[in-house]
Parts: sequence; structure tokens; C-alpha cells
Amino acid sequence: MKKSVLKSFVVISLIFSLLFVVSCKPNVAAGEKPIDTAAALQLVKTGTLGVEISLLQNSPPALIYDQNELVALVEVKNRGNHDLDAQDCFIQISGFDTNIISGGFNIPRSCSENAGTLEGKNVYNTEGSSNLLEFTANAYLPPGVLDYNPTLNFLTCYNYHTTANPPVCIDPLFYQITSEQKSCIPKDVGMAGGQGGTVGVSYVGVDMIGDKAIFEINVRNFGTGRILSPYSDIGNCGQALEYKDLDRVGYTVQMSGGSLIDCKPQDGLVRLNNNQGKIVCSFNIPGTSAFETPLMIDLDYSYVQSFQRPVRIVKTPQ
Repeated sequence: MKKSVLKSFVVISLIFSLLFVVSCKPNVAAGEKPIDTAAALQLVKTGTLGVEISLLQNSPPALIYDQNELVALVEVKNRGNHDLDAQDCFIQISGFDTNIISGGFNIPRSCSENAGTLEGKNVYNTEGSSNLLEFTANAYLPPGVLDYNPTLNFLTCYNYHTTANPPVCIDPLFYQITSEQKSCIPKDVGMAGGQGGTVGVSYVGVDMIGDKAIFEINVRNFGTGRILSPYSDIGNCGQALEYKDLDRVGYTVQMSGGSLIDCKPQDGLVRLNNNQGKIVCSFNIPGTSAFETPLMIDLDYSYVQSFQRPVRIVKTPQ
């Protein structure tokens, strides 16, 4: 009898111990808290940054002697929300005499070299990823030349996508039913803050004409660089660009709540003037009641930006 009571006591003690351990185990974090995940998602789907490059301190140095190696350490960061494969982004250095600075310093290099994919920001990493590239060259001054003072131009060219999904209200009987009987009222949509890229949608105008919805989509360059056509040769954009490559953005517009009639410009490329452009799309809207639906906009473009760094190369004392 005593053994039975002792055995029951041991079993009960083990059960309570297990319950205590389970109750003390920390919860699996979903960004620590659900609200944190929601905040991270907001950071990911907004913003006006894309690819950024910078030089590590004293690389290249402001002054070097000829016959020494010239080294530039370039850090590249993907601050937008679109991932970059090896063929999507290149860095090139120009602005110097290749007879004096030689050794492939001017050859374009992939931003994601040795890194595979340079990921954009996501809910697990709201800052985006980065990579470090090392450019090396030899410097030799011709006889009789005591110094050489080029301004190195660090050029970045990349292809990017921006996705915008503004919620729009559409109403095929806009003028026939009073607003009190509707779930939403068609109105224009402001879109401040960007959508995770240097190019984005700033404003969507909404208009109803019978059972047809017309959307005026305003596209804007939020960055400081120049927009290029998505068909540009970004692998050598320091030399291969033409006028037809400038300020053109490819686009597609879809809406699950209606059937597309047409979009203008009809060639699927919108031309920007003073960093702004306009797309106008019309949709047939079925049904007889108002409802809200996302307008799905995809922008496809290339982008070029640069910065300069002066260096001085002096003759090595003999």
C-alpha cells in the first residue's frame, strides 16, 4: 500500500514538473510580437531607396605614389525590396587614363559578385543585404610626368522592379445610388513614401463613367539618379547608353475586380519628364454594387547613379 502511494506521488510530481517546464518555455517569436511583424512589413513595402554604394575609408587613398597598387573597396547595399541577381546590377569606375591606371580598374563588376543574390529588404531583414567589392589597379606615370590628378567616377547601373497595390473603390452605379447605401465611395488615392524603390507611384486618380473605371497613375522618380529603359545595356551603361534609353519605365496594370480595356501609353513604356510620368488605364466593371479592390501596378526599369572621388598620383622618388 505504501509503495502504491509512493508511486502515485512520484508520477504526480513528474507531471507537475513537465507542466512547469512547458509553461516556462518561451513562445516562438513572430518578429517578437505580431505588431512588430506588421511594422516590419510596413517598412518593407514602403521607402524610396534602391541600390546604394559607398567607399570604405581611405580606399582609395587621396594620394599614392606611382608604381604602387591602387585599391578601391566599394560597399554596395540593396536598400529596396527587390532582389538582385548577378546580371541585375553592375559597378564600373571611369574618368581616368587607362594607360596610367591599368589592370582592369574600368571593367564592370556585378554588385552581387561572390554573393549569389543581393537580397532586398524583407520582414526578417528590413535593412537589406550588402556586399563588398575590391577593385585593384597599377599606376604608372609616363616619363616626365610628375603627378596625375584624375577624378574617379563610380557608376552604378541596375535593373529594378517596384510593385504598388493601392486599394481603390469602384462603383458601376456611382451616379444612381446614394452614398449612404454603399460600402465605399470612389476617390483618388495619395501614395506618399514610395513602395520600396527609387521609382514608384505617387498618386492614383479614380474616375467612374458608367460601368467603366478610369485610373490615372502618376509615376515618379524619388531618387537622385537617372531612370533608364528596362531594355538598356546595364552591363556597360557608362558607354552604351542612347537617348532612347533615358527616362522610360515599363509597366503592367491589373485588377481582379474588372477586365482591362486598355492602357496608355499603349507600348507599355511611360516616358518621364521632370522625373514624373502618367499612365491611364480603363477597366470594365461587372456587377451593380460598390466594392474595394487592389489595383496591381508593376514598374520595370533600370537606374543609373554615380559619385566622384578625386585621387592624386605622384612620381615615386628615385
